Amino acid sequence: MKNNKFTPSLIAAGLALSSFGALADNDRYIIQVDNNAKGIVKALAKQSGAEIHVDADGFIAATFSGKSLDDVKGLLNNPHVKLVEADQKRIPLALFNDDAGDPTQTQLTPYAVYQSQADQVVFDSNAGMKVCVIDSGLDSSNADFNWSAITGDNDIGTGNWFENGGPHGTHVAGTIGAADNGFGVVGMAPGVDMHIIKVFNASGWGYSSDLAQAAQLCSQAGANIINMSLGGGGANSTEENAFKDFVAAGGLAVAAAGNDGNSVRSYPAGYSSVMMIGANDADNNIADFSQYPSCTTGRGKRVTTDETICVEVTAGGVDTLSTYPAGGASLSSMSADGVGFASSAMENTGTASAATYFLGLGDAVDTGAAGKVCVIDRGSVSFYDKVNNCELSGGIGAVIVNNEPGMLYGTLGDTNNTSIPAVGAAFEDRSALVAASTIDISIGASDYGYMSGTSMATPAVAGIAALVWSNHPTCTGEEIRSALKATAMDAGAAGKDDFFGYGIAQAADMNAYLTQNGCAGGNGGGTGGGGTGGTGELTLTATGYKVKGAQRVDLSWADATSSNVDVYRDGTVIATTANDGAYTDALSSKGGATYSYQVCEAGTTTCSASVSVVF
Repeated sequence: MKNNKFTPSLIAAGLALSSFGALADNDRYIIQVDNNAKGIVKALAKQSGAEIHVDADGFIAATFSGKSLDDVKGLLNNPHVKLVEADQKRIPLALFNDDAGDPTQTQLTPYAVYQSQADQVVFDSNAGMKVCVIDSGLDSSNADFNWSAITGDNDIGTGNWFENGGPHGTHVAGTIGAADNGFGVVGMAPGVDMHIIKVFNASGWGYSSDLAQAAQLCSQAGANIINMSLGGGGANSTEENAFKDFVAAGGLAVAAAGNDGNSVRSYPAGYSSVMMIGANDADNNIADFSQYPSCTTGRGKRVTTDETICVEVTAGGVDTLSTYPAGGASLSSMSADGVGFASSAMENTGTASAATYFLGLGDAVDTGAAGKVCVIDRGSVSFYDKVNNCELSGGIGAVIVNNEPGMLYGTLGDTNNTSIPAVGAAFEDRSALVAASTIDISIGASDYGYMSGTSMATPAVAGIAALVWSNHPTCTGEEIRSALKATAMDAGAAGKDDFFGYGIAQAADMNAYLTQNGCAGGNGGGTGGGGTGGTGELTLTATGYKVKGAQRVDLSWADATSSNVDVYRDGTVIATTANDGAYTDALSSKGGATYSYQVCEAGTTTCSASVSVVF
């Protein structure tokens, strides 16, 4: 898939977890203080040349130009200072911005709503649910919200919460709660109360202190759920404590896993108090960009597993349609012989309606295309060359058809100087488009557009949580978190895994589960609405060690009811053995390695969660 152009903030997001070291700003620090002596510490900081940016409950954040962490600790050697730590950068997490469809004509339901069963549950607007969205603001120019139910906090550094600092926050908010009003898109919890906190500046990033203060403001606003489609490197105790406090008070905090497609742990998602969310596509496949940090830390006999520091569930986050600031997105439409076809906007606004002309690969000028819309196969030369050759041939519009299943997404590059509208089309529609007598295409500004990223999956889960929680308002945030996992639809490897966690969040199954079992729920997790993976009812522990350099792993399990169990290593059955609760895997390998183990009742998908052992 080719990526469309990005705003600077989204370019930064694409680099999110591969360049955290470069993003760190060693001149900005958080100082935890006694509130009753904060004035003394602020004065001391200012005397040392600091510029104070955040003044919150129990801490301040300030820039000490040219000063290292040790320097600042020395300058603030005061009994009222509890801790000085680096103020980590936080950035929005979104990779792609692919535009397609035309929701301005009628209300559209994004695929993730159907995939998550959110369309099968009715939101109770009288339950008092409120989602706090910490992001780049929600632009008041988009009418697809219940604005009477939305509040926010202004920030002197980032500006008004109702003015966007890029489209990211508006897109996120739409996925959570766009209104059910007959136009645009519909959110997971349509019209839910929201509180907006704008933490991203014009450069597209903020700091961990901003998030810590935002968590406090969310609490003050009466929020039940915090959504953070953002992340960055390095844990921070001030930030972590702020979310611990929010969760301890009964709330639920969710955050994006990250978009680098590796096993790096991002924060705040990596804190135990925050639920980490991964992204899947419309076909229930994991998104290739979705990060998958291990639940396991330590080595050998010191291995520990904690499912709250890794992906817990996923939701749709690939090519997600949602709200934009007014006119901030480009959308395309296409019909051939009067029949509508899906398309993606590539470049150049405008319309073209004419006879079709098949230009082949579009690798040469052909005057037969004059006055016509070129239909062009992908391949051989660049998208720009294809559209440019069409225009040089006298063509008035271009349709580039993918050469593999699925929609073609792309741009004509930064040096594009063509002027005719150009759209992408799916390979599945090639025959119809080539055979058509006429084609009509249009590209124009829109209040709706597409993005991809764990940033888009996270608000889907926040919205699902608000939707179901509204029907079970006596539950706590941790009980809602447990129910999300207990009812997730298993995907990927059988049972819980590092990519999907317990699986894809399912609203209707979650609602039924809480109705049947109450807020405390039942046993296990990941039974998943008709899914075919492990139930999580079996418990498994694994201990790795070496005998004369050779690897050994002792497995112990409980709660299996069958006579025999299947033992899996890395997704493959290595033994079917008696259900006596113990098995030793004697490997011949030496040196370092990582293995994933699972035990299932023999011949079934009733399995334990996966447990990793690292040598």
